[in-house]
Amino acid sequence: MNNRLYGNLIFELSKEGRKGYSLPENNYGDYQIPKEWCRVEDAALPECDELTVVRHYTNLSNNNFGVDTGFYPLGSCTMKYNPKINEEVAALPQFQNLHPMQPGKTVMGVMTLITWLNQALCELTGMSRFTFKPYAGAHGELTGLMVIDNYHRSRNDMQRKKVIVPDSAHGTNPASAAVCGLEILEVKSTSEGLVDLGDLERLVGLEGPNIAAMMMTNPNTLGLFETRIPEIAKLIHDCGGLMYYDGANLNPMLGACRPGDMGFDVMHINLHKTFSTPHGGGGPGAGPVGVRWGLEEFFPDISPYHGNFGVMMRAYAYILSLGREQIKNVGPLATLNANYIKESLKDVYELPIDTTCCHEFVFDGLKDKSTGVTTMDIAKRLLDYGYHAPTIYFPLLFHESLMIEPTENESKETLDGFIAVMRKIAEEAKNDPELVKTAPHNTPIGRVDDVLAAKHPITTYKQMLNDNN
Repeated sequence: MNNRLYGNLIFELSKEGRKGYSLPENNYGDYQIPKEWCRVEDAALPECDELTVVRHYTNLSNNNFGVDTGFYPLGSCTMKYNPKINEEVAALPQFQNLHPMQPGKTVMGVMTLITWLNQALCELTGMSRFTFKPYAGAHGELTGLMVIDNYHRSRNDMQRKKVIVPDSAHGTNPASAAVCGLEILEVKSTSEGLVDLGDLERLVGLEGPNIAAMMMTNPNTLGLFETRIPEIAKLIHDCGGLMYYDGANLNPMLGACRPGDMGFDVMHINLHKTFSTPHGGGGPGAGPVGVRWGLEEFFPDISPYHGNFGVMMRAYAYILSLGREQIKNVGPLATLNANYIKESLKDVYELPIDTTCCHEFVFDGLKDKSTGVTTMDIAKRLLDYGYHAPTIYFPLLFHESLMIEPTENESKETLDGFIAVMRKIAEEAKNDPELVKTAPHNTPIGRVDDVLAAKHPITTYKQMLNDNN
């Protein structure tokens, strides 16, 4: 590979005087830009011919990993396959070219689609109504907690300012509660990875009149189904609190059970996760919030606009294309795929909780700890084999967490290929640990200093003194 063309910055490919464009003769005269708006010096822009520019950016795109190019084993959390029909629908000019300030009578089609999506989500989750104003999952969490706070305020329960959060929860749960002005009470997990009912009873006994809600993800962050939800919900409801469902792991619930039927009062959906808008790299997202009957009046007015309509369109297209019968297969297939990988690798990777999982599961690094190969090393070595790394070092319950999360649409052949590579890496760790510890070897750059990059990020390009530097 010619690194000069494929691995360098566009500035490094620049040659003074080269151009990739030509402008027609000016037949419109000149306009003098006021001096105070002008640069003192010309902008330091790269000078390249068109072919160099095209090759440069095409090769950059080929270096970018995406679900269309390979298996992404942190699936529904970040990169679930987005059927192309979703993109076709979202690109319809009648929807794509909307403006948020248009008169309401010109967007009746949009409002109809949102109404239909609301009905579909209510049927899938057991909720009464959704608001589509939250822009993403964490924004949805905040909105849902504001619903709960508004409910207690309406009853003059002003002292209810504490939220119970499991120790295995997503970090956004306590963060959203804190932003909402609420305090966090942590409930412990059992050795089986589920909410410790005894510890919860203790907290309720101590803080009952002060408890606003309990936030739960089911299945939880370990990918385990919380089997005692009815008892937990009764404890919280009996003390006057509400149950909040974090929809981050809704994927395996589709076709299996509904949060509303389990006793949850408020929930948000990461629409981009469960209903297929790939959002790796920070966006786009949507976090609609649903409530049970009787709580609809407590939605806060968080925005004058609905959220990301393109995500809503993709979600509705996804739901319609699957239909009532096929959408019931989403949860069971995601669960089947995860358990297939888990059972195929647990002899070489440490499985701290050996039980049936849902759509994801967590290894605690290699079973053979004597190799000195860490979870980070495994993740880096996977890049050499063309796989994106799974989630690593989360959840924090285990020292070398390796969370693997396939989605429902991955084939057995794809899963078998990933399993074979994971087994090969385990063998390499045993026979040639330095090969794994120094990975990746086949990527455009090697292992970077993550701490240095975070503390001292370089966000601008400085012209080299000469071509030899």
